[in-house]
Amino acid sequence: MALAIQGLTTLIQVFDMQTSIDFYTRVLGFEVANTSGPENDIGWAMLHHTSGIELMLNTAYETPERPAAPDPARVKSHADTILYLSCADVDAGYAHLRAHGLDVPEPSIAPYGMKQLYFQDPDGYLLCLQRWP
Repeated sequence: MALAIQGLTTLIQVFDMQTSIDFYTRVLGFEVANTSGPENDIGWAMLHHTSGIELMLNTAYETPERPAAPDPARVKSHADTILYLSCADVDAGYAHLRAHGLDVPEPSIAPYGMKQLYFQDPDGYLLCLQRWP
C-alpha cells in the first residue's frame, strides 16, 4: 500500500524575511498564511498561493547574528536549487515580472519542448515559469 501523501512544501532560507515576503507576495501573488515571531522579527513564514502551492521561508540567521550583507558563499550555494512553477501563459508571466521591475530574459523553448522563463528571487534562488506548448 502506498503512503497517502497529499502535498509537498519547499522550505528555503532567506537573508531578509521582509524582502522575501514582499517579493513572493507582491510579485508572485502568494499570501502569508502564518508566521512566527512579531511582525518586525519574523523568523519563519508559510506562504500560500491560490493555485495550491505552498512555500516556507526561514531566516538564515537569528536577528542578533545576521551580518550586514549576505554571505556570497551561501548565495552561491543556492545555485543547486530551482523552483519550477507551472504557468499557463509564460509570455504574460514575462510581462508581469517586467512590470514589477525585474530584469528578466525573454522566455525560451528548452530542447525538450517546454517554454521556460528563468529568474532569481532576492536571495539568488532560481525560479522558472514553465509550460508545455
